[in-house]
Amino acid sequence: MEHEIWMREAIAQARAAAEAGEIPVGAVVVWQGRVIGRGRNRKEELADPTAHAEILALREAGRKLGGWRLSGATLYCTLEPCSMCAGA
Repeated sequence: MEHEIWMREAIAQARAAAEAGEIPVGAVVVWQGRVIGRGRNRKEELADPTAHAEILALREAGRKLGGWRLSGATLYCTLEPCSMCAGA
């Protein structure tokens, strides 16, 4: 059941991306039962080819945890990550 909750959050991010004229992809990072990172595609808005939903969610999660190692965290995304995002 929890997976559905987190996927709904990711879908909400994808909707926000679509409303902003972006490719509708959303992502959330969950750690210890709480969302620590959210992201939506913002490539057009930021003029940044790396501003994918997953990358932005991971960056926010890293800032919140104070480091880049996100051990024990789970990334929920509305689309299978591309090669760049899968390697992040």
